[in-house]
Amino acid sequence: MPCCAPGGPPAAAAGRCEVREAGLGTGAGAGVVRPAGARPPLDAALLLGLARERWGLDVRRWRELGSQQDRNLRLDTDRGRLLLKLSGPTSPEPVLAAQDAVLHHLAGAGTGVRLPEPVPALDGTLRHAVGDGLVVRVLTWVDGEPLGERAHLAPVVLHGLGDVVGRLSAALAAVGHPGLDRVQEWDLRQGAAVVEQLRGDVPAARRRTVAEAAAGAAAALAPLVASLPVQAVHGDATDDNVVGTQGRDGRLVPDGVIDFGDLGLGWRVADLAVACTGALRHADDPFAVLPVVRGFAGHVRLDDAELDALWPLVVLRGAVLVASGEHQVAVDPGNAYAAEAREQEWAILRRALSVPPALMGLAVRRALGRPLPAPLAAAHEEVRRAAPLVDLPAGTRVLDLSPTSALLDEGRWLQERVEDDLVEEALAAGAPAVVLRWGEHRLTRTVPGARDEPATYALHARVRSRRPLPVGAAPPGVPWRVRLEGAGTTDLAVQVVLGPEPPALTTGSRAGAWAALSPDPSPLLGLDVAAPKPDPGLLGRRRAAFTSAQESYYAEPPQVERGWREHLVDVRGRAYVDVVNNVTLLGHGHPRVAAAVARQWRLLNTNSRFHVAAVTELCERLAALAPDPLDTVLLVNSGSEAVDLALRLARAWTGREDVAALREAYHGWTVASDAVSTSALDNPHAAATRPPWVHLLDAPNAYRGRHRGPGSGAAYARDAVQVLDGLAAAGRPPGAFVCEPLLGNAGGLVLPEGYLPAVYDAVRRHGGLCVADEVQVGYGRTGRWFWAFEQHGVVPDVITVAKAMGDGHPLGAVLTRREVAEALAREGSFFSSAGGSTVSCVVGLTVLDVLEEERLQDAARDVGAHLRARLEDLARRHPLVGAVHGTGLYQGVELVRDRATLEPASEEAYAVCERLLELGVVCQPAGDRGNVLKAKPPLCLSRKSADAFVDRLDEVLREGW
Repeated sequence: MPCCAPGGPPAAAAGRCEVREAGLGTGAGAGVVRPAGARPPLDAALLLGLARERWGLDVRRWRELGSQQDRNLRLDTDRGRLLLKLSGPTSPEPVLAAQDAVLHHLAGAGTGVRLPEPVPALDGTLRHAVGDGLVVRVLTWVDGEPLGERAHLAPVVLHGLGDVVGRLSAALAAVGHPGLDRVQEWDLRQGAAVVEQLRGDVPAARRRTVAEAAAGAAAALAPLVASLPVQAVHGDATDDNVVGTQGRDGRLVPDGVIDFGDLGLGWRVADLAVACTGALRHADDPFAVLPVVRGFAGHVRLDDAELDALWPLVVLRGAVLVASGEHQVAVDPGNAYAAEAREQEWAILRRALSVPPALMGLAVRRALGRPLPAPLAAAHEEVRRAAPLVDLPAGTRVLDLSPTSALLDEGRWLQERVEDDLVEEALAAGAPAVVLRWGEHRLTRTVPGARDEPATYALHARVRSRRPLPVGAAPPGVPWRVRLEGAGTTDLAVQVVLGPEPPALTTGSRAGAWAALSPDPSPLLGLDVAAPKPDPGLLGRRRAAFTSAQESYYAEPPQVERGWREHLVDVRGRAYVDVVNNVTLLGHGHPRVAAAVARQWRLLNTNSRFHVAAVTELCERLAALAPDPLDTVLLVNSGSEAVDLALRLARAWTGREDVAALREAYHGWTVASDAVSTSALDNPHAAATRPPWVHLLDAPNAYRGRHRGPGSGAAYARDAVQVLDGLAAAGRPPGAFVCEPLLGNAGGLVLPEGYLPAVYDAVRRHGGLCVADEVQVGYGRTGRWFWAFEQHGVVPDVITVAKAMGDGHPLGAVLTRREVAEALAREGSFFSSAGGSTVSCVVGLTVLDVLEEERLQDAARDVGAHLRARLEDLARRHPLVGAVHGTGLYQGVELVRDRATLEPASEEAYAVCERLLELGVVCQPAGDRGNVLKAKPPLCLSRKSADAFVDRLDEVLREGW
């Protein structure tokens, strides 16, 4: 329906009201902006009286809200919460009439966005004049939290911001009203004039920056003005005026827009620019606004002129914010709202100016899947057709410095002079010249443990030669230029420049945009010097080939192709601190393991039926590590197979099928090991799918279980013993009790004191075997003890181990007494192809050697204690952290919404992990409720990396996720 007030102009086709051409902007006909004065004086008694007398409201509570130019009162009334607005002379009657009419129209437009609506007075009118150009209105209240109140806004929230503003923009395209045709300081068509008029109020130290920013933006916009669509725009759809409801993960879901006081005609793309400036309050990197653009473009297809205009408008909006904010404080010194916003507004402008508009324009195009602008595409073609400028000699070698380069194995990429050293080695080996590639994410520029994305992407090619190379000049008239550094020397850098000066290297997130302005210089060198690009469709291919049952980490995971010690490195050359990979006990890429595997593969790899030394030696070493009387080893290839075999041993030894296991545990995925796995996180139907021979005991969780705190171990033991005795009395005593001595799947929960000895005694009293599942928690991970069961002063009948045993290679073992192992002979022989293979055994021996020589168990104890102390400090400062579990380098940070009820913060835990990934840390949730952040890194974790993890987690808990 048209939004014009009764008696207004007739509606045009498609329901659009007629509007007059504004005649504003950087071209001719622009009106004169009248800067806003001080806010209207606040007479609360008068306003509350009007609310009662004219609107019939019984106001029970009220408070004033911050505003730059109006007075806004939140009223709690007998009719619910409402908003009373007192507008001054800058919003005359036609303007307020337009706002009311547009809000009435939008209420029926089906935008899917929650919006305020005018509330009629008792006599049906919407506005009441109170003299001196002051007008009172009442609007419905839009519940929700403004996005601006959050320090951090996740990409999904910023996308939601753009989505809401895009929906509103699409709906506003169909409205019109005479009152929309206004001259005001927030119309970006007037932005440069506003800054010029108000610049005197800007402090001298900032004045020139603000003026130059506005002038530069106006100059960039000038050739685009005639092509920019004009329509009704909100004018201030920023993070303060877009509100959201809190999702289960604690993030805001943008779904409402408030404050239509700046409604008027304007450039359509201006609303997106305003939303982007709001996003810049929450991120240092301007590229963080791209989700806003994608969200907006889901509802409004921006044309080429708008794409080019977007970033100049963001800059201009930033300049207007600074100038207007300073002016408002000058004329209204008591306005705390305006005063407190000044530093944030200055930060917005600085961030907008930190990148060239041309670069952001290309980034926007790439984010929307749009082609390069025609002039830039033509320049690329000119470069591709160019003749060589550098005469490279035959035999020139192109070096690979990418994250997968074999030249950078064994941590060599961390050496300070590695690039120069590799070049010099290649020259010494006979190459007449060496080229470092363009378009390559150089691992040599990776920064381990860094919070922010490193600049690894090379926008130039570097040539080193034995003798100076002839260099030609670019032909005249081409739309590009070449930056040659070191011409006439043996060290030459070649870079194509199609716009603003590019850096030599840039970050992965900026690589695509900068590569469009500094493209491949291969034609100028007469040799392909461009690095191969990662396949952008690889993740889709993975998802197509993988079943959903094979879980993967993260919504949009990085492609990780290298690891070193406690770091993982993706194809962009970003290194992440890895606090989740307990499989890799020694650390990623350990050279000793790699060398041992390579050597043994060259010699022999066969199964354990053959008589080879490594099988005997590994079994002897493992038996020596086990307490008496465990003296026999069976080799397998995984933890699942180890638990499966342990249960089979128990059946063979006792003749019983029944098994006792803990709730909330995970032991594997084979039929038998899955049967005793009760984790709802891994199998939501675990409780309903247990076979009748599995009998469950409560997880002895002293933090949130049935029994809590000191003394809970004895209580849990009594409960468990009662169940075991009951099973025995019913003629079904368990042949085995399987339990992790440290509850790894639950997030590193330490069994309460006294529990395990009592349960072991009861199991053995009824003739059963006690199985210690050390797959996740053994092998020195707890620091003080090699086996986690040692903490409890018990000796199991069977130990299962895997993961750490092979440092990522498929290797596991079952350790038990000879007579128990020999019971298998009654059922036939046992064999595991990979478990006892020659290569597997050599890996197992090497892991034990390195574990001892590098004193990694001691490191787990010492670094683990440091990590624990820092995590406990987080728990004291952040209510979301309910408890810190574990010991050594198997710890868990349990997140709760309420420390009294212990409501698990499950969705928050996943969101926190997504945010940690953005900050360079790989972490994942654990526990039956998915609310425990598990910290089980390689044992080589340094204190520096432990601190990096805790510092980033502190930042996330402090600023949001």
